[in-house]
Amino acid sequence: MSTRPQDESTLETGDGLSLSRLLLPIQPDDHIQGSAGARLTLVEYGDYECPACGALFLTIRQLHRQLAGDVRIVYRHYPFSGRHPHAQLAAEAAEAAGAQGKFWEMHDLLFEHQGALEQKHLIAYAQQLALEKDTFRKALKDRTFEQRVREDFKRGVANGVYGTPGLFVNGVRHDGALDVQSILGRL
Repeated sequence: MSTRPQDESTLETGDGLSLSRLLLPIQPDDHIQGSAGARLTLVEYGDYECPACGALFLTIRQLHRQLAGDVRIVYRHYPFSGRHPHAQLAAEAAEAAGAQGKFWEMHDLLFEHQGALEQKHLIAYAQQLALEKDTFRKALKDRTFEQRVREDFKRGVANGVYGTPGLFVNGVRHDGALDVQSILGRL
């Protein structure tokens, strides 16, 4: 039996384990895909250059296919710039695309092409998505969305995220395997 006091940030599982809760609820400025009434809500703190985040991206695609409209995804940036030198700019590119209504399309391209995240690649993806090229380039050059990405990172730290991917399933931190069955087992 656990003697550790329970607070609002932990959840006792009944087997002596404590799980972290998502402290910062879904915000209006979050990137959200899916219905608020979905049975499964995933909040991911991710890094576009992180291989484990790339694997989770594929798992989430499978969940979308399997659960159809019963999954909601929230993506928050958590670039590990020291380990992944292109992650910060890739996150800013996703935000710049989002400013033109194409966040999720850019998000998908970045994960599909994790090995090609230099600025020239980001500009090519913007062209592929038919974004306004000059506006996109200026946003990257001026670092327009640098603070937005940093704010997501700070939110992650506040939620106890210290690595990627940081995943919360229905508001509870998931530290297990990132396969479909493990995530569905949390329902």
